Amino acid sequence: MFFILSKTAFYLLMPMTWIVGLLLYAVLTKAEKRRLTALKIVLVLFFVLGNNFLVNEAIRWWEVPATPIRQLAGSYDVAVVLTGVTDTERRPGDRVYFVRGADRVLHPLQLFKIGKVKHFLISGGSGNVVGSQESESEELAAVLRIAGVPDNCITIENKSRNTRENALFSAKVLQEKFPGKSYLLVTSAFHMRRSEGCFRKAGVPVTLYSTDFYSHGRKLTPNQFFPTEGALGRWSGIWHEWIGYVTYRIMGYA
Repeated sequence: MFFILSKTAFYLLMPMTWIVGLLLYAVLTKAEKRRLTALKIVLVLFFVLGNNFLVNEAIRWWEVPATPIRQLAGSYDVAVVLTGVTDTERRPGDRVYFVRGADRVLHPLQLFKIGKVKHFLISGGSGNVVGSQESESEELAAVLRIAGVPDNCITIENKSRNTRENALFSAKVLQEKFPGKSYLLVTSAFHMRRSEGCFRKAGVPVTLYSTDFYSHGRKLTPNQFFPTEGALGRWSGIWHEWIGYVTYRIMGYA
């Protein structure tokens, strides 16, 4: 039940849902004063949530910064790589389709090539409520093999469907196959706080290695302050992660 709610209920709390809901209310209500109030709120939301500067500042604040490679302490026995970056439903299925976030696999691959990582644990099955149930971890493993990583350096955990299960199922694999080793947790920078909390709750000590940054350097150019549809989309993404983080904390998962 939690899995289904985690994939559906969030949409009711998205900024765009508020805007569309208020617009529908303005169209349907017969009270002129309420209609004007709803339209005023939509206008404010549009200018605030459409502001690239504000959303970029919010994402910069939330993302866990990148770790310089030179600051990594020695080499890590296992890089735990979380999935959630490919499209398993697109056809033909003879290649891997990244929707974004290929850094999640390419950056630890770089570490492997220079001797900073010895083994990969790729965690993630299908996150779909309906549709394709193909394993994303199998797809990322295929990318690593193409890049020359031997099979004996790749372990797949393909049952987890969300971040909590990533941590729980990965913890079991690590305890069975790599007990007492050093672990590097690799995921998107905006997703790292929730991931770290879940792995900590699962009793897995990890070093964080953020990838796939949604923020960019601070810009004060005029176009950053005009509403755009792109900013609205970025707000939805970070808002989704905030809601997920708070929900996980309340449930005791992180």
